[in-house]
Amino acid sequence: MESLHQHPFVPEPAIRRLPWYLACVQRLRAQGVEYVSSTAISNQLNVDASQIAKDLSYLNIKGKTRIGYEVAELESGLNDFLGFHQCHYAVMMGVGSLGRALMADSGLSRYGLDIVAGFDVNPDVVGTEIGGIPVYDISELKERRAALGAEIAIIAVPVEKVAEVADMCVDAGIKALWNFTPFHIKTSPEITIQNTSIYAHLAVMYNRMEQR
Repeated sequence: MESLHQHPFVPEPAIRRLPWYLACVQRLRAQGVEYVSSTAISNQLNVDASQIAKDLSYLNIKGKTRIGYEVAELESGLNDFLGFHQCHYAVMMGVGSLGRALMADSGLSRYGLDIVAGFDVNPDVVGTEIGGIPVYDISELKERRAALGAEIAIIAVPVEKVAEVADMCVDAGIKALWNFTPFHIKTSPEITIQNTSIYAHLAVMYNRMEQR
């Protein structure tokens, strides 16, 4: 994870757009396209072309006048910046239906995330494997974390257990928490927290449907 800090500061809204650009150029490369303009990317993604050029300039990726960006170079630069080329080891905290689905999702590894173990309290799942990934008792996190090489914990435990599990993760040496629960985690400032609230996104979607 350290290499991410070597990059220049990029505003978070720009970082959120970069994976969309990457998906776009990956499709173009698969079609054999060698150069693409910010206007062409704009037409596919409904993002202003000047915004795309500005976002890419943060990465020191510049297009050529009247030719545009070299697709292969753009794909490689985006992959490197986003950390998708690197392997980041993670543990799955909570092996319920969502946790199992994430562990079984081989697609995450294409984006540099390798879930190496699951942790749970349920005796029915502890000691089993999901997609070849072992599940351990949650009490073993601290003793196993270093050997697993995991710096990221994905949290999908019941809401009332989130605070306790987050503290366990930090105590075990975890550096980043990917929180899939609606609970707002508070911890030390050096810990990176990314909230992915399915419920919040649902609320926004419902609200926009109603407005239309």
